[in-house]
Amino acid sequence: MDALVDLYVAQPFWIWLAIGVLLLAVEAMLSTEWLLWPAVSAGIVAVLTAVGFRPGLAAEVAIFALLTVIATVLSRRLVSKANPAGPDVNDRDSRLVGQRARVVEAFVGGRGRVFVSGAEWSAEIEGEAPPAGQDVVVDQVSGSLLKVRAQT
Repeated sequence: MDALVDLYVAQPFWIWLAIGVLLLAVEAMLSTEWLLWPAVSAGIVAVLTAVGFRPGLAAEVAIFALLTVIATVLSRRLVSKANPAGPDVNDRDSRLVGQRARVVEAFVGGRGRVFVSGAEWSAEIEGEAPPAGQDVVVDQVSGSLLKVRAQT
């Protein structure tokens, strides 16, 4: 422990840089986006100590904490403006709603097969069903069954 204290007293830059790199490595492994800004903040504190600004450990920790909070809040605002809430890109089912699908197997008794988003799906339709080769619109996804309607 004495060696760590001696290293901090002699070169706080290396301690803060190690903290930043460690946080960045954990962030790279977990992809949480929560550790990115503390890693950046530790890097900023490292640079501050490298240029000679050494207010002491307590002040450096306070600067690190303040920078982390500010960066995290600003990044959340920026992300929400740049990427407004919408369908999750990883949720294939919700992305199918509203898309056009091609009828590949004629509907019999309200059930048939359609091709949409690179795959064939079982489909259900109410009312008059279009023949094979025509387009329908996906209204709802229920498990592996699509509820579709004739395209108008």
